[in-house]
Amino acid sequence: KAELLLHYQPKLDIAAGQVRQAEALLRWQHPTLGMVSPGEFIPLAERTGSIQLLTAWVIEEVLRQLREWAGRGLRVQVSLNISTDDLIDPQLPARVSKLLAEYQVPAEQLIFEITESGVMLNPEVALQVLHGLRACGISLSVDDFGTGYSSLAQLKRMPVQELKIDQSFIRDLDDASEDSVIVRSTIEMSHSLGLKVVAEGVEFERSLQLLGRWQCDTAQGYLISRPLNAMAF
Repeated sequence: KAELLLHYQPKLDIAAGQVRQAEALLRWQHPTLGMVSPGEFIPLAERTGSIQLLTAWVIEEVLRQLREWAGRGLRVQVSLNISTDDLIDPQLPARVSKLLAEYQVPAEQLIFEITESGVMLNPEVALQVLHGLRACGISLSVDDFGTGYSSLAQLKRMPVQELKIDQSFIRDLDDASEDSVIVRSTIEMSHSLGLKVVAEGVEFERSLQLLGRWQCDTAQGYLISRPLNAMAF
């Protein structure tokens, strides 16, 4: 575990022009291989059944960091990814609740990102877990929206507060592209359902300007900042 560390990617509140949130991203600093990308070790952890141990480490490390920042007067809302295996663990809400009390971090500072495909594997248990997390005061966000078989009926059943539009729709955004129709309508639909919208993969100024015009809430991507270690953040 000494080789694991978190980087934090700032998320911009578009209307306010301020960073109030970050996404915690896991990194593995291997003694001989150097920095191993999550794309390589996360699937491995899922196959070997150790993904829940990784998630548990990330949650606790985020809470430790939030407490340290709070001691310096910095209040940030941090989002982190929850795996499919975590979603079918009925004990997760109780464990997180205990950690929140232990680290004295308000639950409102945590956002758990989930994928629809993760919920679909076992909707009964997953929805129970999501409602349990929501009851603790944790916010929930649907990650990679638009890439899977996004069902609006399913979305309506999930106690989520936020949608993340996948970067594949955002990267080459311009006013005339097909992507722009999808992005605009997703923002409008989400707002009509009372959900906030995060656009990830924002790399160009023109994309950010369009997102601002369409009243997207939050932007994340290299234009704003790459993921940073806690000190740099």
